[in-house]
Amino acid sequence: MNTTEMLSDAYGRLPDGVARLLDGLDEAGLTARPDAEANTIAWLVWHLARGQDAQVAAVAGTEQRWTADGWVDRFALPFDAAATGYGHSSEEVADVRAGATDLRGYLDAVHRSTLAYLGTLTEDDLDRVVDTSWDPPVTLGVRLVSIVADGLQHLGQASYVRGLYERA
Repeated sequence: MNTTEMLSDAYGRLPDGVARLLDGLDEAGLTARPDAEANTIAWLVWHLARGQDAQVAAVAGTEQRWTADGWVDRFALPFDAAATGYGHSSEEVADVRAGATDLRGYLDAVHRSTLAYLGTLTEDDLDRVVDTSWDPPVTLGVRLVSIVADGLQHLGQASYVRGLYERA
């Protein structure tokens, strides 16, 4: 297995995990919060998809699925089209109200785009510097690992929220 195959496997865990997470959840479950400041499942899944979409599109030099495929209009959120959820307030978290079908559909579109991009990469491509604002500068390989790590963390957080919701 080469590095891009390993990355593809890691990214593949997100849509599979999100599908299991969302299975059987209604709007009450998607918007449940352990407390008034906590993130909802809907926001966490939207945010993990938006983060992956924005960051992979940036390194791939492509348009985000959010805008290219009209997801921004389908979700109709009260944010700028470029918003990914980073820095959102508690009120903005509550504004993300989306059904499981749209959340899965958007993440699946992002996943297909990510896999297509990963399929174009060689081992040498992963050493390309994509961000010089850090010391040391960030390579493509490091950025791709960071993106999938963030997504897996958010999936874990959402799974925890679901567990709390189901016990309540």
